[in-house]
Amino acid sequence: MTAVAHDNRPLDGYRVVEMSHMVMGPTCGMILAQLGAEVIKVEPPAGDKTRALGGMGTSFFPLFNRGKRSITLDMKSDAGREAFHRLLDSADVFIENFRDETLARMGLGAQQIEARHPELIVAGHKGFLTGPYAHRPALDEVVQMMGGLAYMTGPSDRPLRVGSSANDIMGGMFGVIAILSALLQRERGGGKQGRDIRVGLFENCLFLVAQHMVQFDITGQALRPMPDRLQAWPVYDIFDTADGERMFVGVVTQGHWDAFCRTFGLEHLLADPRLATVTERIEARSWTLPIIAEALAGYDVDKLGGILDGLNIPFARINRPEDLYDDPHVQRTGGLVTSANVDGTTFRAPALPLEVDGQPPQGAMDVPVLGADTRDVLSGLGYPAADIDRLSGETVEGIEA
Repeated sequence: MTAVAHDNRPLDGYRVVEMSHMVMGPTCGMILAQLGAEVIKVEPPAGDKTRALGGMGTSFFPLFNRGKRSITLDMKSDAGREAFHRLLDSADVFIENFRDETLARMGLGAQQIEARHPELIVAGHKGFLTGPYAHRPALDEVVQMMGGLAYMTGPSDRPLRVGSSANDIMGGMFGVIAILSALLQRERGGGKQGRDIRVGLFENCLFLVAQHMVQFDITGQALRPMPDRLQAWPVYDIFDTADGERMFVGVVTQGHWDAFCRTFGLEHLLADPRLATVTERIEARSWTLPIIAEALAGYDVDKLGGILDGLNIPFARINRPEDLYDDPHVQRTGGLVTSANVDGTTFRAPALPLEVDGQPPQGAMDVPVLGADTRDVLSGLGYPAADIDRLSGETVEGIEA
């Protein structure tokens, strides 16, 4: 396709075909859609199973599939697979997160794709990259446990997964980075036009914990989990406030320490010869922190935040996710994007964490109704109306992961 970039929609004119489920692949497609690409999500006739998730998975489909078009295809039929290939003929990028064996059975293995679509950029989102574990299925929690992230997050006797689908989401971001790099190389006419990109969930987790791995490699010293760690600063802790809330405070520089002590009536700590250096203050945390906690306990969270803000000292109220809808920075213009769900209700989600010339990206952000775009997309590929119902497979089962 010939891409024409519009203001704040830099990928306008690019067509992306996505056949993925859950979080990592859909995140990749959602970001590309927010950047202006036309993302066509191909679903089985019964729909992506993620649509039906409840509990902690309730938000997965609406959040990570905003801004896409939805078509259904019967990938078990020869005609449905041929229609899919015709769709790929019109595309710049193909996103998938299925097992290689499943793709090969559908005629979508890496060699099959390269032979038929030599200019297509394929971004496969996998559990593991090439190696001994490549055959294994993976989940975010699995790779967090394997990759040391859960160990570093929880107490030493209780590893804990991070409280979001961090690896899945970040893996989708790496998919975007690789896709954009391949598109840029293609536009510059450099070498082979198509690309077989693979993003690994486990390898993404390794990237997240690399700072800890390298620390060990340099020092040879075993690391302690974050809750058990030795603090690198005199004050880097959570404190109770007068109104029952909690506040994180980080006093990390000499200037911070001086201003903090003078402001909160702790001048005697400034005068104490045992606290002359940062190292001495860190070593004295066992007896200074109770004094500091007592001084801060007399302030409510808003008053304390205002004082610390004025001192330019890092601080943060301990928020719950639902609290963020009341945060003035989150509520700023462009901070939240409102999307229509498939049932006509709306929900708000954070915008992409970037601005271009002071403005956020402006891609469409509604959640696609299952198969809503099947007729339009397939007719655009030259299929007559009489064939579209058969190709969409409205009465047959779809593919399995």
